[in-house]
Amino acid sequence: MQNPLAVPLSAAEAASFMAPSSLSFPSSHILMSGAMYPGSRDEKGLEHGVSTSLNQTATSAFAGVSGIVPTLQNIVATVNLDCRLDLKTIALHARNAEYNPKRFAAVIMRIREPKTTALIFASGKMVVTGAKSEDDSKLASRKYARIIQKLGFNAKFTDFKIQNIVGSCDVKFPIRLEGLAYSHGTFSSYEPELFPGLIYRMFGKKYIRLLKLFILYSMNLEKVHDFGD
Repeated sequence: MQNPLAVPLSAAEAASFMAPSSLSFPSSHILMSGAMYPGSRDEKGLEHGVSTSLNQTATSAFAGVSGIVPTLQNIVATVNLDCRLDLKTIALHARNAEYNPKRFAAVIMRIREPKTTALIFASGKMVVTGAKSEDDSKLASRKYARIIQKLGFNAKFTDFKIQNIVGSCDVKFPIRLEGLAYSHGTFSSYEPELFPGLIYRMFGKKYIRLLKLFILYSMNLEKVHDFGD
């Protein structure tokens, strides 16, 4: 197999995939010996050197690798309210708002539903973070815009755009980060002294993987779902 993380498509590839030297499944030699699943390895159950029960286990565990859907943890969106804002007025009259121009040049406002935080700038630009879905991000952004309107500003809801999506997933098997960093050196960065995760950058796609926890940065949700492929 050319790609050590690819899904095996044949018995021969499955055997290679489960080999002790495989980056994909470092604990495979335990499974192959039957130590983890006693009684699963017998003469009738063997097919091309791979037990049928093990084959089924591998299929159920790994056939869906390319279909792994990450759990969204945070979505960052930007909105243009298309008007100048008096941040002091907003901070004085809006609930759950704080403003300290010496520390940060924006009003920090929060709402409970959807649970999000907005950074509102005097230029009328707004950044909304903390949503768990695109719909919640847009709903929260509209709520913030409505709050600004109620304070007497001629705010409009324009140029809504998802800027960043962060998600995580667990592939459910150990990964040899040192070996992966060695074989995929062009794409990966691994410095355990500084950070325990391997950073995997894929060319042509605006997201990053951190192994074993996967963290994604993408311009739209489709690319996040495409992450597992």
